[in-house]
Amino acid sequence: MTTLIGVRLTGRLVVFAGGGRATARRLPRFVAEGARVLIVAPELSAQTRALVHAHGLGWRPRRIRPRDLRGAWLVHAATGDAAVDSWVARRCEASRILCVAAGDGEHSVARLAAETRSGDTVVGAVSDIGVDPGRSARIRDAIAGMLDEGALPLRRRREAGAGRVDLVGGGPGPDDLLTLRARRLIAEADVVVADRLGPTGVLAFLDPGVEVIDVGKHPGHHPVPQDEIDRIIVARARAGQRVVRLKGGDPFVFGRGGEEVAACLAAGIPVDVVPGVSSAIAVPQAAGIPVTHRGTATGVHITNGHDAPTEATLAALRDPATTTVVLMGVAALPQFAAAALAAGADPATPVAIVESGHRDRQRTTRAPLGRIAAEAAAAGVRNPAVIVVGAVADERLLRPVADAAATQSAASASGANGDGAT
Repeated sequence: MTTLIGVRLTGRLVVFAGGGRATARRLPRFVAEGARVLIVAPELSAQTRALVHAHGLGWRPRRIRPRDLRGAWLVHAATGDAAVDSWVARRCEASRILCVAAGDGEHSVARLAAETRSGDTVVGAVSDIGVDPGRSARIRDAIAGMLDEGALPLRRRREAGAGRVDLVGGGPGPDDLLTLRARRLIAEADVVVADRLGPTGVLAFLDPGVEVIDVGKHPGHHPVPQDEIDRIIVARARAGQRVVRLKGGDPFVFGRGGEEVAACLAAGIPVDVVPGVSSAIAVPQAAGIPVTHRGTATGVHITNGHDAPTEATLAALRDPATTTVVLMGVAALPQFAAAALAAGADPATPVAIVESGHRDRQRTTRAPLGRIAAEAAAAGVRNPAVIVVGAVADERLLRPVADAAATQSAASASGANGDGAT
């Protein structure tokens, strides 16, 4: 029977007898852990030699000797000679040193598990009887996929000391547009501080003990001010909890993520940011609008619609080769459009307003810049919405390509039918 244990080898001596492919394959694991590595082998493979030079590893260019094992915590024997591997395994057994012997399963005390890591969790798979590394690797890969998806219970059951904060970009709303890292961190969280426009569906799958704090804002209604949000995430992290600040879009694109990072750093709280699919790109895409397009738009200008257009924004609106994307701009759209026209923007510039992008209620309203405010009011456009100003907002932009493809397909089908009828 095999017992699977975890061994911390940071700063401890690990000896490799042999410098071939097996050594090259397993060396990175121990280098990453910070073990003191010594390789004893007359020759090194090209891969092993590269690792030795890259990491400054010890190498004794000769056959393994008993004194090479002194002080070792783990020995890996893969010389390519089963008799030598067996000898190394027996010497380690006599000295009570854990040994992985590639050529002698009978005397090999230890086996290296096929392992995967998710955050600070390490999971390994190993055969109990016999050696079947292919099966172990397949099991590991299956578990790794579930860990990446946040499908396994990753939340800690014991306090682990210092807490931390992760600002997670949730994208435009659907759960399946979250990144794998975001899913994993949400599964590990003790507290989730969530916005209303984030992927709230994922909250239904949290562990029952996870605290969810709703700090969602509506236009003109901010029940939890930003200073209070900063205080909440810092206080929970100081209490030793893992905090996920779940936002819509990307935390650093008008998500006030910079302010929250600054608050954590000022309080000495470890903090990281997980990028999300920005609504400035993803919501137009949901309506079939590319924010750049060869020969049409070579640049993108993203602006906050709450404020009056800056000189840079007005310049972008006048430039026919620039796409201007306006976030949070529905309420101020009349003033925004009027300022653009007064600054010299072409009234015929196409505009598209995409409401609730990537959601069931998605709707697109289009009109030229000169009429967009009136058309939006008549249609009852509401937040959340993204406004796209520029040639890419013309619904005919991609149509010629699609029409040409359809015409070609129809012609081909007609020709095929004619040939068959002849």
